[in-house]
Amino acid sequence: MGVGGAVFAVPLATAATADAAPAAHYATAAAALSPVVAAQKGSPTTYTVVAGDTLAKIAAAHNLKGGWKKLYEDNKAIIGSDPSKIRAGLKLTLGEKATPTTTTVTPASAKTYTDNLDGWIKESLDVMAANGIPGTYDGIHRNIMRESSGNPKAINNWDSNAAKGTPSKGLLQVIDPTFQAYHVPGTSMDIYDPVANITAACNYAADRYGSIDNVFGPY
Repeated sequence: MGVGGAVFAVPLATAATADAAPAAHYATAAAALSPVVAAQKGSPTTYTVVAGDTLAKIAAAHNLKGGWKKLYEDNKAIIGSDPSKIRAGLKLTLGEKATPTTTTVTPASAKTYTDNLDGWIKESLDVMAANGIPGTYDGIHRNIMRESSGNPKAINNWDSNAAKGTPSKGLLQVIDPTFQAYHVPGTSMDIYDPVANITAACNYAADRYGSIDNVFGPY
């Protein structure tokens, strides 16, 4: 992170990814979500996994209470003991445990985001909500403008972290060890990816300060 950049090695558990190359950005993945299969009124709905899906993406796209962890628990009998393995074509129950009777309905339009700072923050907030990470638009925006002026490729090559060989990078100026420790499942492993950078930084800030909203200077 900025000056100091302490690392607390308590990363979130890795969310499952479908057996195919993951989409580079949530907006692309969301557009690829397959049709939802809904049960008769009063029954749960099901979702068919497509290549590049992760439990985190599915949970965020459908606003599932409890996020990807609840989604996995509800479908553990189908997914198996290893939540890091989901395959395209697998039918997952959304919201509660699976029931055998379902009928096909037309899905709602997938949520999309603009490829700019406003869209990156809004997408990050949805991912954070799905993973129980606190923070607001204003708190994230304020810290981004202080740390990088909104440049996702920003890098600090002159501070104490840089002197140690771990320069701060990206919108919220995260150092590599902190990014790896607080990376949020389902986001890119590229530290310069705007959504991955924001969500990892907010996850770190939540652990150390309670929320990114409580950060008003180098962190």
